[in-house]
Amino acid sequence: MSKISIPVYKMDGSKKGTISLGKTFLETVRLDLIQRAFISEQSKKRQPYGADELAGKRTSAHYHGRRGTYFTMMNREMARMKRIHGQGFLNYTARFVPQAVKGRKAHPPKPEKDFEKKMNKKEKKKALLSAIAATFKKDFVEARGHVLNGVETLPIIIEDKLESIRKTKDVVSVLEKLGLKKELERVKEKKVRAGKGKRRGRKYKKKKGPLIIVKEDKGIKKAVKNIPGFDVSTLKELNVSLLAPGGMPGRFCIWSESAIKELEKIS
Repeated sequence: MSKISIPVYKMDGSKKGTISLGKTFLETVRLDLIQRAFISEQSKKRQPYGADELAGKRTSAHYHGRRGTYFTMMNREMARMKRIHGQGFLNYTARFVPQAVKGRKAHPPKPEKDFEKKMNKKEKKKALLSAIAATFKKDFVEARGHVLNGVETLPIIIEDKLESIRKTKDVVSVLEKLGLKKELERVKEKKVRAGKGKRRGRKYKKKKGPLIIVKEDKGIKKAVKNIPGFDVSTLKELNVSLLAPGGMPGRFCIWSESAIKELEKIS
């Protein structure tokens, strides 16, 4: 298949020229690889945790197994487990074992457990290219819920001045000129989460907006920080989690001209 030409826009929304997209945007979208790569990336963020090794074991409880000795626990109608001795009302109270009150846990979480889901390097690269290709396909982008009214071609490519914007209002102005006013309104919506999650520090559900991809951050990250749902990534930091949140490909992407050119070199 031949290369596809896509317009490059100026900051005022007018067309500057065209740029040819190479083979990266013509990759087959592999949903299975994207899902696996997403899970692999998320698994690396899990923090190891575990119980104190001595939890439930800090006790004087012990077991007397000999017959005919003082405090023997043989030939008594009680389970043979470690018990407290000589402690008044706590005498013969079971401790230490998992089934006892204040006993240890049978199988506590262990901090040495490795949560990482590994993935082959070539598969990971294929998943990333596949996720990039999905941003070029309108049906995938619309399936994610993005509003494309007024957007002629995907992805949107803007001249390199985009990377140097330092103010949020300037970013919003550029986006509105490119026909993304409804998309900006969509990402402002937030709903109260259904279920127990609302009392576990995640009360609201918010929309994922467009991803801005640049070659170099010259202030754009700070400018976009206050726009809900939007993310900024340099080409080196780009990953499947940003391109396909939740493992679902087709995030609406806005590229700087130099980032697109650099992508063609490394892919």
